[in-house]
Amino acid sequence: MAENIICAENLVYKKSEVLTDRVMHYCPGCGHGTAHRLLAEVIEEMGIQEQTIGVAPVGCAVLAYYYFNVDMSEAAHGRAPAVATGIKRVFPEKYVFTYQGDGDLAAIGTAETIHACNRGENILIVFINNGIYGMTGGQMAPTTLPGMKSSTSPRGRDVQSMGNPLKMTELVAHLPGTYYVTRQAVHTPANARKAKRALKKALEYQKLNKGTCLVEIVSNCSSGWKMTPVQANQWMEENMFPFYPLGDIKVPE
Repeated sequence: MAENIICAENLVYKKSEVLTDRVMHYCPGCGHGTAHRLLAEVIEEMGIQEQTIGVAPVGCAVLAYYYFNVDMSEAAHGRAPAVATGIKRVFPEKYVFTYQGDGDLAAIGTAETIHACNRGENILIVFINNGIYGMTGGQMAPTTLPGMKSSTSPRGRDVQSMGNPLKMTELVAHLPGTYYVTRQAVHTPANARKAKRALKKALEYQKLNKGTCLVEIVSNCSSGWKMTPVQANQWMEENMFPFYPLGDIKVPE
């Protein structure tokens, strides 16, 4: 008994039961694993595991249904908000979220994202922005920074010929159907705590039926950026955050 008490007192972290025991496929240092953990902890702490339905897209998070111990649906590339719309309208009492990368949400899924937000669908969109197509070879994405190199922009993104990066979070914040829009990160304990609070707010707001909540998480892509995880985090702070500043963009009045 004494040993059990000591062990309990020394316990600093326990994996959420909303996460399965499946080993994640994400690259070392990737922010997806931390984002998964935070979302799972929020669902567990709110006691809504049996009432939650997630939608996984195509991209790095294509296998999210292996990791979340909640009901999950797979969506075609970019169509997660459309699938989530149908689920939420059929089951309005459920907590519904999508989990999407920038290549999914801001490229092939631009229309689905914008129109779901404009309609004010009562869902949570979790948007992981690492500025690149991580799964398919490190190609330039809509969120790739000016001058940023990728496999399809080896000399860096040229704005004149390739266009400007798309700030989806600021874009949807202007739409009347969005209720809470924020941009966070998960690369430090302090940032992870802020991101967790944002995810919890967004899920709690679903009870109010006031519109779409979108939580962007700026992350790194060590593989796509051709850096070590430490280098990638430093590059993210020096380059991604000035262009994609962290913080709330639209909050309920």
